[in-house]
Amino acid sequence: MDASADKPHILVVDDDTRLRELLKSFLSRNDFRVSTAASAAEARQRLSSLDFDLIVLDVMMPGETGLEFATELRRTDDVPILMLTAMVETKDRIAGLEKGVDDYLGKPFEPRELLLRIQSVLRRGRPAAAVAAPEAPSQVTFGPMQFDLELGELTDKGKRVALTDAEIALMRAFTGRIGEVLSRETLCKIIGASVNERAIDVQVTRLRRKIEPDPSFPRYLRTVRGQGYRLVDA
Repeated sequence: MDASADKPHILVVDDDTRLRELLKSFLSRNDFRVSTAASAAEARQRLSSLDFDLIVLDVMMPGETGLEFATELRRTDDVPILMLTAMVETKDRIAGLEKGVDDYLGKPFEPRELLLRIQSVLRRGRPAAAVAAPEAPSQVTFGPMQFDLELGELTDKGKRVALTDAEIALMRAFTGRIGEVLSRETLCKIIGASVNERAIDVQVTRLRRKIEPDPSFPRYLRTVRGQGYRLVDA
């Protein structure tokens, strides 16, 4: 018997090829089966032949939008839907929820948050024993520091360390992918499109002052020349 059959099966629907492949790779590494579709029409083809535990659906797609697709799908299928959207207006989110969307995640987003939201939707929709999704750690420890990804709180030997919104976003990115190199371009997208790569260097320098014993010789948040930064738990 194929062991992968026990894994939750997710359908990622997005017209952005790069994002589709990134999400497929990330979710596959976290023990999900993943299929993809580039449009609502392709998603219908997948749904006609396969059963899915959850759909990750982009709102803004050419032709039939994600919201239109979700509205039509809800007439015949109650599969959970997590919508990805760049729209931040409350009325837009309410419109989606009224159509049967289970949750929203704004773009740009940190992959670890997507994972946590997927697990939350799956838990709501099924008995706990039926959900085989792995538990993502909500807290990450490096040295004397501990960061809570869900709360966005950093503590040093139990004492809370004040962080700005940008620093919280960086910490979620780094702790969500301990040991992985994150490029400045990636970090720009995480913090916001208006932030340039030089500003990322400034933000990293400020963050180091809060997490490093000696910011001049970083032990945890290290520079990888020509590539970016990575957080290690050594």
